[in-house]
Parts: sequence; structure tokens; C-alpha cells
Amino acid sequence: MDVERGIRVAVDTGNVTLGSNKTIQALKLGKGKLVIIAENCPKEVTEDVMQYSKLSEIPVYTFQGTSVDLGSVCGKPFTVATMMVNDPGDSTILEIVG
Repeated sequence: MDVERGIRVAVDTGNVTLGSNKTIQALKLGKGKLVIIAENCPKEVTEDVMQYSKLSEIPVYTFQGTSVDLGSVCGKPFTVATMMVNDPGDSTILEIVG
């Protein structure tokens, strides 16, 4: 499966939350289906995401690229360190976690 295409389709047809603060907030509430985190995400943010995702049993996928790459895959003119897939829409992105 092409992960980048899956992310783009989820952004275009589904419901995603971009940004580490909003992603962590959603994790604390147990909302969402999948967290995608950039390889170069700051260590503190990565630790928070991992901790809260374990508590809320939401899978985390590490995107093989920088936050700049993840931002461009999402079609945004800014960096995206973390994102939450709330509704995949027409995307098959949830298949990457089984």
C-alpha cells in the first residue's frame, strides 16, 4: 500500500487533525483511529504521543520522512509533525496498522 497516497486521500475525503497539540488533546480524549508521526518529530512530543496512544489504544504509525515531507503529502504549506486520522474517508490508510 502507498502510505503517502493513503494519507493524501484521508486528508482530502476524510477527517484529520493536524498538529501535535491537537493530536495529543484528541488522544487524551480517546478520539481518533490512527496517529501518524513524522520521523523528526521532537522527542518530548513523540513520548507524549506514545504514552497517550498506549492508554487510549490508538495505533501510531511513524511516517518515513520529515515533518516538511508530511506537510507536503497533506498538501499543506507548513510542517506537520503529527496528525490524527479521525475518519479515513475513501482512504485505505487504516490498513497499514493491520
